[in-house]
Amino acid sequence: MKKTILIIVLLLIAVAGFFGLRFYNTYYGSNVEKDGYVLIPHKASFKQILDSAAKYTDNKESFEKVAKEKDLEKYFKAGRYYFQKGMGNSNLVNMIKAGNQTANSFRIGDFGDIYQMIGKVTKKTELDSLKFVSDLNALANEKGLNNAEELKKYFFIDTYNFFWTVTPEEFFKKFESQYDDFWNAERKSEEQKSGLTRDQIYALASIVYKESGGKKDEMRTIAGLYLNRYRKGMKLQSDPTVIYAINKQTNFKDQIKRVLYKHLSTPSPYNTYANAGIPPGPICIVDKNSVDAVLNAESNNYIFMCADPARFGFHKFTASAEEHAVNAKAYQDWLNSKNIK
Repeated sequence: MKKTILIIVLLLIAVAGFFGLRFYNTYYGSNVEKDGYVLIPHKASFKQILDSAAKYTDNKESFEKVAKEKDLEKYFKAGRYYFQKGMGNSNLVNMIKAGNQTANSFRIGDFGDIYQMIGKVTKKTELDSLKFVSDLNALANEKGLNNAEELKKYFFIDTYNFFWTVTPEEFFKKFESQYDDFWNAERKSEEQKSGLTRDQIYALASIVYKESGGKKDEMRTIAGLYLNRYRKGMKLQSDPTVIYAINKQTNFKDQIKRVLYKHLSTPSPYNTYANAGIPPGPICIVDKNSVDAVLNAESNNYIFMCADPARFGFHKFTASAEEHAVNAKAYQDWLNSKNIK
């Protein structure tokens, strides 16, 4: 009798262990065979969710079972979810239901216009570029601006983190907040001292950024030079403004490696060879250093600058037209020797 009871107990333990292990494996055991990101749109069907998860799960049926039991079809949240190798079904489903998505990094570079930026940004968002542009245009209109392009000054070059589901409103709000923080009392005071409007500051900052190649070393020197030209009533004659004028006409499809004489007459209010004064707006998204360089420009007497072939990325500065002619000739000879056209 005792032997029979013992056998029954052992059988029950074995059965319990079997089903317990099965339960554990179904809900908590590893079911992700490789790392990856699953994108779940707002209007995803249950089948879409299952199909997306299937790319990374080992046992698709067990994931579907847990997803159904936890009502994932009704209570999922859109997002970009990181499926890490070793995760179990219960954790996966709970993650999607809670909306614990993983942010993506966005590099905002020196884009020539907002539409270039949006084209890059929306590759990492749920929305397409047309919807993004439309909503940013609406935000610009609310601020009394004509279109999204006039929001350019709100953006700074840097790397940012956003969710795949970010809306244009959420996206812009982050930059608007950064812009407001940047323009603190000290910078506003420097702005007033400069005698420039904020749009002029950003326009000059964009020229400084392009001329310096984004390197901080010469930014204040270059800013001082262009302010000298502006205050003397001279044309700024900045090559990057010519390149920008051409790019706007070709929708940034042509790559201008060398500004030629024929380019200097390109009709555009941004072309500082054709027009006196500061352009009506920035020719690219800028970084904070270039704006600060304009606000705290170096006091110098420079009027001319020319790329220095002996120090790639740097320039030779002078107040002498004769000296500049020598510098320019050396640079042109270098370009010709490299067959840069």
